[in-house]
Amino acid sequence: MTEPADAPEWLERDVFFVSDGTGITAETLGQSVLAQFDRLRVRVHRISFVDNPDKAREAVTRINDVANRHGSRPIVFSTLVDSKTNEALRSAAALILDAFGTFVVPLEQELGLKSTHTIGRFHAMSDSEKYKNRIEAINFTLSHDDGQLATGLDQAEVILVGVSRSGKTPTSLYLAMHYGVKAANYPLIPEDFERGELPSALPPYRKRLFGLTIAPERLAEVRRERRPNSRYASLENCLYEVTQAERLMRREGIRWLSSTTKSIEEIAATILQEWLPERRNGSDHAA
Repeated sequence: MTEPADAPEWLERDVFFVSDGTGITAETLGQSVLAQFDRLRVRVHRISFVDNPDKAREAVTRINDVANRHGSRPIVFSTLVDSKTNEALRSAAALILDAFGTFVVPLEQELGLKSTHTIGRFHAMSDSEKYKNRIEAINFTLSHDDGQLATGLDQAEVILVGVSRSGKTPTSLYLAMHYGVKAANYPLIPEDFERGELPSALPPYRKRLFGLTIAPERLAEVRRERRPNSRYASLENCLYEVTQAERLMRREGIRWLSSTTKSIEEIAATILQEWLPERRNGSDHAA
């Protein structure tokens, strides 16, 4: 689909997620914020386990090198807790968005309490059983991604279905990583549309199916980034696949929503609300 001549240009910017731990919190926060800006393309850099000033200075070197190479100021989402490490990071030639400084300091003032400023405190708050459940969910989701494993679907709490590149994999992983949900996903492909039936492994688990669809124009745009100038990415083919997938899901009575304008967090929230309401409070116990 050709964009209008007066359409604003895409803005490209380097974004760093810097953390004294794994970086999941920094990236989740950062991606949620960045999703609010249309026509922004980001080059993502992750720097984990920055737990002392020396490592922060190493991170600064990396950030400044990228700034010099691309000629624009990087954006840094930081969840560093230690004040000296944080101070070292602030010497970077970048926009530093400090999550703890933004939230912890006002809370200290409001509550009249001093925070511990302890590295890894979030993870220490989680008991080992919850951690184990999340790891099991992540392993399950990875092994049941894109229909690569049909056995064990009876353990799935939700099975996402939809055409290729409609958002099934990132949503499944988000549910597993953040809520310990065992989420599988299955692609709907032209052979399914020709038969007019769901993939043979899915009918026994119809009540666990949740569909994702997407605007054909957006799907073509996403697919072109992966396989440009291919029939797979053509608007004609994307229109056909989306139309047929929605028709199939409608006939099979599968609830679905469009991922076109929704973030992964919004999609996951809908699934949790409608399928697994007990998980909204962060419980990792299976339904």
